Amino acid sequence: MYKIARKKEIGNKVHNLEIYAPEIAKNAKAGQFVIFRIDDKGERVPLTVAGTNPQEGLVRIIFQEVGKSTTQLASLCEGDSIRDFVGPLGHPTVIKNYGTVVAVAGGVGAAELLPVIKELKKAGNKVITIVGARCKGLLILEEELKQESDSLLFATNDGTCGIKGFVTDVLKEVINTQKLNIVYAIGPVPMMKEVSELTKEKHIETVVSLNPIMLDGTGMCGACRVTVDGKTKFACVDGPEFDAHCVHWDELSSRLDLFKDLEKVSLDNFTASRECKCHKR
Repeated sequence: MYKIARKKEIGNKVHNLEIYAPEIAKNAKAGQFVIFRIDDKGERVPLTVAGTNPQEGLVRIIFQEVGKSTTQLASLCEGDSIRDFVGPLGHPTVIKNYGTVVAVAGGVGAAELLPVIKELKKAGNKVITIVGARCKGLLILEEELKQESDSLLFATNDGTCGIKGFVTDVLKEVINTQKLNIVYAIGPVPMMKEVSELTKEKHIETVVSLNPIMLDGTGMCGACRVTVDGKTKFACVDGPEFDAHCVHWDELSSRLDLFKDLEKVSLDNFTASRECKCHKR
């Protein structure tokens, strides 16, 4: 069992948890992830490691309530425990001195981006961070991102923070004004696809962290398979980071769409069950 040492809501249905898992805290690196399971009947859910505290044995995860398992995890309190917390999984981000790096995040992807830009900055890179959200109220970790970036830029759909538009609009402006060595992107698949298409035109190396459906995290089940450069890869063991210009984006999108309706039904049933129990009390 893995205890929740600290819990804080940092946005609209966005939660910051620190889990006591000393071995993971000691070994996890930027770009890697864990898979949690709340109880014996729970589903296995991957989350990128948002930070570690090896001295206290804590692993930081940040997530948004979007389905049954994340909603159930959000309902737990400090001192509660979850059944499984496995990791670190996947390959860490390749960190070196590239020169000028643009790191792009959409939504909660900002949490996954944070440890990556920390390490890129330590390696001597100039880091330009671009974060997008629907509105200012949905932006997270602004101060921490600012601390690790040479420049922090925002895009919101309604214009309440930064430019009114999308992260790709900001990225276009940066590309037109500076020489970039590499772009790193993480967030919703449509966003990463657009970033990839933009940088491919400009011949800028681009790395993306993919988030397909995962089950076992060992490459055995095949649920997280993606096509990269015409070859089948498994995001859990071959990734989660890949060359953006080699990813078959349409295939990845269609596979994710298959599970959306099923997840909605699962969440609706879970919510109805909770309401029923509360009513009985």
